[in-house]
Amino acid sequence: MTTLHLAYTPPLDWAWLCAYLAARAIPGVESVRGGRYARTIRAGRDVGILSVEPGSGAALVVRLEACSSPAVGGPPSPAIDLGARVSALFDLAADPAAIEAALSADPFMAGLVAARPGLRVPGAWDGFELGVRAILGQQVSVAAATRLAGRLVAAFGTPLADAAPESGLTHSFPGPEVLVEADVALALYMPRARGAAIRALAAAALAEPDLFAPGAGLEASVSRLKRLRGIGDWTAQYIAMRALREPDAMPTGDIGLLRALEDAAGRPTARVLEARSGLWRPWRAYAVMHLWASDTGPA
Repeated sequence: MTTLHLAYTPPLDWAWLCAYLAARAIPGVESVRGGRYARTIRAGRDVGILSVEPGSGAALVVRLEACSSPAVGGPPSPAIDLGARVSALFDLAADPAAIEAALSADPFMAGLVAARPGLRVPGAWDGFELGVRAILGQQVSVAAATRLAGRLVAAFGTPLADAAPESGLTHSFPGPEVLVEADVALALYMPRARGAAIRALAAAALAEPDLFAPGAGLEASVSRLKRLRGIGDWTAQYIAMRALREPDAMPTGDIGLLRALEDAAGRPTARVLEARSGLWRPWRAYAVMHLWASDTGPA
């Protein structure tokens, strides 16, 4: 077993991070119980169980336990920078004071920041997995998308060879090499256009290994993603925000954001939100999380 202790700058709203990830946890791949996040991970022929929970002081304890390989074939296992991947998943490099000071220039946002200090932008263990999850979430509720993700894993994921040390973790998420030819729409009883979008994303991930690599910049990243079949602005901004770690990403047409800003004058339009969000730059992704956390409307 590998164990790491990853430090962060407090405060860190761990309870909200867990709640956000729990609502979106892919059945069979992820679980969140008792303030502890766990998931299956796969690298080449190797499969492991990752778990993360608070440690003493301002640090998270990360444990990685190897499992039996689900198959003897497959590519060699690449090296994984476990610390960097987990840090990105939980946004541990964030500077809460700088972010919250900038957002508080908007009096409305200042109230949200004060109510939830240390709110982070949840990342993703794997960009392709997050992209598939985002496509499944198009025009459906969070709960419905989570159920679809579980069915996709059951249909196309790789079962663990042995029982996982974490209850409920049964599969590794299918990679692009599996989904590029898969009839996802038929298996999941979903619109064929959405299944085609997943195949297009898989093909792009295979053809462009750096598709989900951070660092290209928000505008370039969103433009690149929107060129793919079935990827609109909401999906591209969501992927940029979580998988590509773009701190200024913002899906301005998101109904939850517009609902959270509704007042006596009514609900703002996406164009009004875009204009108002200029006050939140370059930290609009954090504003998104504060607005989503405050939204009490239906999922």
